[in-house]
Amino acid sequence: MAHGVATVWVPVTDMKRAVAFYRDSLCLEVKSEGEDWSELDVGGLMIGLNAREDAQVSTSGGAVITFQPDGSIEEERDDLVGRGADIRGEISEHPWGRILPFKDSEGNDLQLYSPPKA
Repeated sequence: MAHGVATVWVPVTDMKRAVAFYRDSLCLEVKSEGEDWSELDVGGLMIGLNAREDAQVSTSGGAVITFQPDGSIEEERDDLVGRGADIRGEISEHPWGRILPFKDSEGNDLQLYSPPKA
């Protein structure tokens, strides 16, 4: 049985563009960078950027990576817009928290999530 997540793999079509997005737009630490594989650290979880030969920019979604913002979700939205992220809607309110959908440079679905206020 699984007891943790080792790596999240994200397909990319342009490694340099993808690394720049995750480094510059999301402010993640690049641990290694290569032509076919790059690794980023997200608070101890590794995101692997995988430049597969058959990767294509996604338009229909798939898996979603959800990030916890450092500040308020509104502040982080404004920062992401300023860094060129593709915001895909407004902040939505739910009993379990708030989310803001956006896409990375390769068309992968991402979100910001903040838990409900206690």
